Amino acid sequence: MYCPFCRAPDTKVIDSRLVGEGEQVRRRRECVVCSERFTTFESAELVTPRVVKSNGNREPFDDNKLRRSMMHALQKRPVSTEQVESAIQHIMHTLRAMGEREVKSRLIGELVMSALRQLDQVAYVRFASVYLDFQAVDEFKAEIDKLNIPQ
Repeated sequence: MYCPFCRAPDTKVIDSRLVGEGEQVRRRRECVVCSERFTTFESAELVTPRVVKSNGNREPFDDNKLRRSMMHALQKRPVSTEQVESAIQHIMHTLRAMGEREVKSRLIGELVMSALRQLDQVAYVRFASVYLDFQAVDEFKAEIDKLNIPQ
């Protein structure tokens, strides 16, 4: 790390502490040339992959879009905001852990369906009806029948 005072390329760490609920490391540093002290903060850079839509377009991942679609399916259902946020964090963690630069929107849809299936079966069927583009009542029935089979 370069010294912000004299631009010397060498500094030494005097003290390190976790801050921000363990999300960051605060480091107290000292320049070995001019002896000035300064503080730096370090955090992991977690990159969420870009989304490849079914038409081939690519766009940045938008957690607000994910949240809106889940909340729409969960409208008037007995699921807490904390449960929804936890599911969203789990989906985002899964996407980041894949280490891919791009993921297909289909994968995200499947992750959402899996999360909704665990949160609320009615919300799951609501989301599935739009996501899977149900055209007939039989398709609803088939999806509901799948819910009754342990998976």
